[in-house]
Order: sequence, then structure tokens, then C-alpha cells
Amino acid sequence: MAIREYSGISQIHGPLIVIENVKDIKYDEVVEIEQNGQKRTGKVIMVSENAAIIQVFEGTQGLSLKEPKIKFLGKPLEINISPDILGRTFDGLGRPIDNMGEIIGEKSIDINGSAINPAAREYPRNFIQTGVSAIDSMLTLIRGQKLPIFSGNGLPHNRLAVQIAKQAKLKSNEEFAVVFGAIGLKKDDANFIIKSFEESGAIKNMVVFLNLASDPVVERIATPRIALTVAEYLAFELEKHVLVILNDMTNYCEALRELSNYRGEIPGRKGFPGYLYSDLASIYERAGMIRGKKGSVTQIPILTMPNDDITHPIPDLTGFITEGQIVLSRDLHRKNIYPPINVLPSLSRLMKDGIGKGYTREDHPDVASQLFASYSRVFEIRSLAAIIGEDDLSDIDKLYLKFGKEFEETFINQGFNEERNLDSTLELAWNILSILPKTELTRIKKTFIEKYYNEK
Repeated sequence: MAIREYSGISQIHGPLIVIENVKDIKYDEVVEIEQNGQKRTGKVIMVSENAAIIQVFEGTQGLSLKEPKIKFLGKPLEINISPDILGRTFDGLGRPIDNMGEIIGEKSIDINGSAINPAAREYPRNFIQTGVSAIDSMLTLIRGQKLPIFSGNGLPHNRLAVQIAKQAKLKSNEEFAVVFGAIGLKKDDANFIIKSFEESGAIKNMVVFLNLASDPVVERIATPRIALTVAEYLAFELEKHVLVILNDMTNYCEALRELSNYRGEIPGRKGFPGYLYSDLASIYERAGMIRGKKGSVTQIPILTMPNDDITHPIPDLTGFITEGQIVLSRDLHRKNIYPPINVLPSLSRLMKDGIGKGYTREDHPDVASQLFASYSRVFEIRSLAAIIGEDDLSDIDKLYLKFGKEFEETFINQGFNEERNLDSTLELAWNILSILPKTELTRIKKTFIEKYYNEK
């Protein structure tokens, strides 16, 4: 499509500009705005018969109404793609920031991909080992799954995200890659993430996109879509299994709310636009496996719940779309337990079909079920002990309290650089379950108890 040029702007509203008397403009078309030799990029977000509203990624500060030259490029926002993209770091719009030059692309791909057709999906079964005991044993991540982490301000979700990105691997020898999309992060958090990846050597098998809190808000709308476009290329064209970590989706949703307000749209819950659900779904549903294709895209979106409120629209809608959630606990964080994963309100909906004999280990499903049941009992006994005192508890109840303490301090708690494979995680689980008498292990088959139980 031909490039069309216009002079002057009719209106400026925050990051939006209005151009009137235009023809043949398309939705999502990329626009170049030039003033005094400086170029900015935007995209068309609304079109009428003779006017277009453009979202300017770098913001509109310093733009005048008469001077700018507006160039409609006749194509959507695209990113250059080639196998050389692995090991590279980009800004939130896909521009290199690692001083290694531009990507000489095999081709350019539109970042506005669509969700995977449900009829073409293959049911996910094989698991991804994260090296984090609480996740691998009780909240197992399955290839092609979307499993969000619900965190809160001040909790160590950045550290957990980096640890998962560094340690994630497949049990098979199939090719594996990680795409990390940082959305609206503070500079020190971004520096910590990049430094950790570079020091560990994990960066060579990763693609990193960094949108900082100081970057324009509207840039955050593009970052997760660019990250997923790269992931789809690596998965479905280069046949890799790709893990996409998007941190922090709350910043994305707040950018969406701000843009919606500038557009003058009618707000929904908490001021977020009414289409927040479908917008989030357009991102999350790009994860999965496609029948006939070897690769897969697995997603871990991370979001900070405002005021730790799990009923807030962002975690609420995310929970509807995704296949489970990993919830971080402020109480465990206060006890200096890392990662502070609260396993009881957490779940992985696809876990049941990707663990057990032939996938992980034969005793894995029973061990996970028993850990959930026993840890749940711990909370009941702690409540009882707060009323009658610990000394008046029965001997079996005291054993449960001991189990709960060991479970939190030895099993959930692990070092930032400590990677545990699945076998060592399950052995650790058996050591802790063996605090309890065999008669209490009601969810584990007798053959497994005879084989793995550690007599004290």
C-alpha cells in the first residue's frame, strides 16, 4: 500500500493525536511523525471517514499542531525476525538496546497475532521443570500452559521470574528457549534481571524485551505482543519449546486503562475498559501447542495484585482465562521464606494429565495430593493451638505442626541460585511426609509408602 503524507495535527490529547481530512487509512497502521528532524512512531487506533486517531509511542510532549509531518506507512507494527534474535535485548518496541546492531531479518512479522484456533490445539501433557520445588511438585507447569503468578507490591516476584527463566528446562533433549517481556519495570529491577541473566549465561538462549517505568505508557501496549510474536516464530517455525514470562501485566492493564480514558470510553470495573477481558484473552490465548507443529508456547504472566486483592479485576479476569495460578504469600515472606508460594490457594489445572508414570515419576500425583492434604490440616491445628495452647494438643497434632514447619522452611524455602531437579524434590517431599506416621498418609498407595517412606 502506498505511503501517504500529511502536514499538521488537528488535536492533541495526552499520547493521542487526531489527524483530519485523511483518506484510505487502516486500523493498526503504523505512522511516522516528524518534527524538527526528530521522528516518533505511532499507530492508528481509531478511524472514521476522514479522520484518524493515532497513539504516539514516544508521547506527544513537544509536538506542535502546525509543524509535524505525518506519514502513514500502509502497514501494521512489525518486528524483524531471524534465528539470530536469540541472546539479544530490545526495548519495549523491539528496538535493539544491547549495542549489537539491528537484526538482519529473514522477514518482518506483524505483532498483532491472533489466538490459537481451539480446533487446531493439541492437548498439553509434557511438563517443564522449573527447578523450584513448590512449583514442580504441587503446581506443575505443563508445556503449552498459561500459568500466572499472583504477587503483591514488595514481594520477590522479580527474583522468582529470573530464577524460573534461568532454570527452566525439559527432561527431553528438545530445543528450549525463553522470551522475557518486562513491562513497566523500575530501572533497578530491570538492571537486576539483565545482570542475573548475563552472569548465569542464560541470556544466550533468551530474548529479552525491556519496557521501563520511565518509558512512555503507551509503549506497554505493544511489549507483550512483540514478545509473543517472537515466541511464536521460535516455536512454530524453528520448532523450539518456548517459555514466555511477562512481568508485570498489572502495568500493561493500567496503561490500557489510561489509554481508554484518553479515548473517552465508558469505564467498567475500577475504571478499566469493558473490553479488558477480551484484550487479556488476546494475549494469554496465544500460548499453546498446535497439532502437527513440534514447538510450543508456554506462558507465565506475572501480575501484582493492588492491595493484595485477589478479587481485583486484573487477577480475577486473568484467573478466568488461564489454567490456574501461583499465589505468593506476604505471611511467608515475613518469615523470610523464599519463594513465598502459598500452595493452598494455588493450582495448576493441567497438572493432572502431565505427571505420573511416563511423564514425571509414578508416585508424583499421590505425593502432591498428600502434601496438599497434610499442609491444609496444619492450618486447622495452628488455629486450634492458638485457642487451647500447643501443650494441650494431641501427639499426632504436634507431629502435624512439626511437618508444617519443615514443609515451609525446608521444602518451600530454597535459595535463589538453588536448582532442584524433580527427583530431589520428591525425595525431599518423602523426607518431610515421613515425619507423619504411615497411617496418616491416606492419599498415597501402599506400594509407594513401602518403597519411598523413610522410617525415623
